[in-house]
Amino acid sequence: MSWISVDNKELINKLEDIEWEDFEVKEAQNTVPKNSWETVSAFSNTVGGWLIFGVKKSGQSYEVKGVNNPEKIEQEFTTVLRGDSKFNKIIEVTCKKYQFKGKTVLAFYIPQKSIKDKPIYFNSRKNTFIRTASGDQRATDLEIDSFFRNSSFEEKDSECTKYVFSDLDSDTIQRYRNYFSQVNPGHRYISLSDETFLEKLAVIRNGKVTYGGLLVFGTDIKIMDTFPNFRTEYLEVPGISYTEGPTTYTFRISSEKNLYETFFDIYDRLRQKVEVPFKVKDGLRDDDPLQLQAIREALVNIIMHTDYFSPGNPRIRVFTDRFEFLNPGPLPKDIKDILKEDFSYPRNPTVAKIFRFIRLSETIGNGFHKMIDGWKSYYQVEPIIEGSFDYYKITFPITQKTTQKTTQKTTQKTTQKILELIKDNPRITRKELSKKIGDITEDGVKYNIEKLKKEGRIKRIGPAKGGHWEIEKEN
Repeated sequence: MSWISVDNKELINKLEDIEWEDFEVKEAQNTVPKNSWETVSAFSNTVGGWLIFGVKKSGQSYEVKGVNNPEKIEQEFTTVLRGDSKFNKIIEVTCKKYQFKGKTVLAFYIPQKSIKDKPIYFNSRKNTFIRTASGDQRATDLEIDSFFRNSSFEEKDSECTKYVFSDLDSDTIQRYRNYFSQVNPGHRYISLSDETFLEKLAVIRNGKVTYGGLLVFGTDIKIMDTFPNFRTEYLEVPGISYTEGPTTYTFRISSEKNLYETFFDIYDRLRQKVEVPFKVKDGLRDDDPLQLQAIREALVNIIMHTDYFSPGNPRIRVFTDRFEFLNPGPLPKDIKDILKEDFSYPRNPTVAKIFRFIRLSETIGNGFHKMIDGWKSYYQVEPIIEGSFDYYKITFPITQKTTQKTTQKTTQKTTQKILELIKDNPRITRKELSKKIGDITEDGVKYNIEKLKKEGRIKRIGPAKGGHWEIEKEN
């Protein structure tokens, strides 16, 4: 462990620095506090963070108390994490030691565990914790079950159901095969019988229909019998929030059809909402520009990565200023790593294979590049990708072209109100902003805050928890 000499002010600045991402302080003057294990579990299961011993927090203030026997506490703490008597998995930590004015502070970085290693708990599974804005929270049974499903999700949709070929929807199979023939003329699979064709796609294995095959080709009754919460929601909202418009939504699809039928039902609506200006390509009109491909990829992406065994449902919402795709299941890795590595790891590989065979999807890494680059090519802004251990969301902002003219006044009014509230209370939260403004959701607040940050009008000082906003310029 390295020694880092700093003064009191520098350490406090470090505690308030956004680069720490998330942190929790404990006094820990003479021994490792028992509630440290909750924080270790929470950091391991969510986004990682720093656990700091020797600092007391009172409200928004920090007081350096120091630890009395740093070598003993460090040894006691790391021995537990690297052993197998308390936690279900070995936890490797980064250790640092800060000393100043005769006091020592220990800092341990707890990394987020891979999706295959979660959940991380101590003593028993009921001691599984997650990190939220309010600190360490005990995970619910549903959240714990989600962790276990996530740890082996690449296998689940390949498992077999009790159903056989005759239980599938013959009309869907025929429509799929027709589409397959159009995009793959001359392919050797075209001459196969229906059952053999589906075996090649991993829809049928050893005479039984797989979970992935049932999701794409099953009848409504058979799907609902296997996935009681199965549904895909699509909503068109007349405004930038549910409360802004004269009605909650103007159009809705609450589909309980199989995924192939659901895809086309929703895509037919989405393509009407994406601007496709007249453009000639190779002597013909280009009816499939990059921004439309980006939205199509997002729709297939949500279908391939939804956790259909969870009580949550995938949801697509179309507002006047954005498209939102919400998925009840996490990404397998951080989005930065996915983009860097062109990482391909779909939650439902059988579903993914079926859609890739008809060229409606890219591999996961390429798919995200296609969404980002395609949307930016037309709207000059990148999609926002965010999430946690049990969901992720992709937001496609609409900031230009004809839609901008209809929403500009509303957006200006909202951003001005946000600036006024931040000026009055620099530590105000998104939830508080949403409540005070009254006609915008927390997601809408986040979108406007990101816009203000990019414009250089505000900046964040310190972490999401415990930090504050500073106004750079008001207009």
